[in-house]
Amino acid sequence: MNRVVVVGASAAGLAAVEILRREGHEGDLTLVGDEPHLPYDRPPLSKQVLASEWEEDRLPLRRAEDISALGLDLRLGTAATGLDVGRRAVLLADGSELPYDGLIVATGVRPRRLPGEGAHVLRTLEDALTLRERLEPGRRLVVVGAGFLGAEAAAVAWRLGARVTLLEPAAVPLAHAVGEEVGRVLSQAHRDRGVDLRCGVTVTEVTEDGVRLADGEIVEADEVLVAIGSLPNTDWLAGSGLPLGDGVVCDEYLEAARGVYAAGDVARWYNPLFGTSMRIEHRTNAAEQGMAAARNLLAAPGARKPFTPVPYFWSDQYDMKIQAYGFLRGHDEVAVVEGDLAERRFVAAYRTGDRVSGALAVGMPPKAIRQWRQSIASGAAWGDSVRVPV
Repeated sequence: MNRVVVVGASAAGLAAVEILRREGHEGDLTLVGDEPHLPYDRPPLSKQVLASEWEEDRLPLRRAEDISALGLDLRLGTAATGLDVGRRAVLLADGSELPYDGLIVATGVRPRRLPGEGAHVLRTLEDALTLRERLEPGRRLVVVGAGFLGAEAAAVAWRLGARVTLLEPAAVPLAHAVGEEVGRVLSQAHRDRGVDLRCGVTVTEVTEDGVRLADGEIVEADEVLVAIGSLPNTDWLAGSGLPLGDGVVCDEYLEAARGVYAAGDVARWYNPLFGTSMRIEHRTNAAEQGMAAARNLLAAPGARKPFTPVPYFWSDQYDMKIQAYGFLRGHDEVAVVEGDLAERRFVAAYRTGDRVSGALAVGMPPKAIRQWRQSIASGAAWGDSVRVPV
């Protein structure tokens, strides 16, 4: 394997090229990225960067000299536009082609948008800096979508003195992921601070004055942030023959086709630990998956290892530190096993079938939830692990 191409100068893409070099790949190694920046960290965009606590020079994941030491053919500011699996070549927007012996797709996701012009999204450094310039005390901000990204941005905007309206189509924000009880507790943190949280409302378009709801009402705003989820960046793979379906569909080894692997937010793979296919949009998963894809690409026949992580994510909202392990979606039961929901200081365990599938903590020390990771990783039986306080 002389030529390896990694498409996506992301956390996953960076982890992949570093492991490829560390594990002995001495041939050509190309890293392609559509943004002009070296790989940088995205979670701070909706928190420290938006709050003006960090400037952009704190975001790069590695120093320029560390990237240079990897001996990469670095193609930044150049998007991949196609893939010819038969000829084993990646097509670039500048008209050039990159032949490969091995390929890792790490092209991430892009924000979903609404009809209309003028709304902000929050995915890139430029997105965060543009919105930050507009968040002044007294400015009216409408955030469409009360998921983790929208909630984080709303919390920062409130702290900066903006007048925030948070619009959510679900009856309880995040209920699909964390359960209704936990979702209500997290939602109340917004209302306690005067954020106008409206649930069960659908936004149909962005207007000059704000946003239009399905019933025709205009919610006025000086700025609008759309945070309604994301779409995997797989358009460039259309017609390639790779299996696509809410991401690049991979097996348990992260392989989508012979010599083609995927990692990060764009990868949908079968996780044997949970017995289901999943696509995870979390920073920790991206790095771990990039490393795993690189190792499996280099591995000798029979030496590959399934990628079986216990997913981890965190979120900072107001004074709440939220941490979670496992796969919470599709759970059958939630039980508070420590602390108190009303005080927003608790640990909740999640059951899927007869096993512990996840745990979430709010306002607790890391060790309070870390002990649950092993239960999830071992597939511990719910009845043996969960004791609900009386």
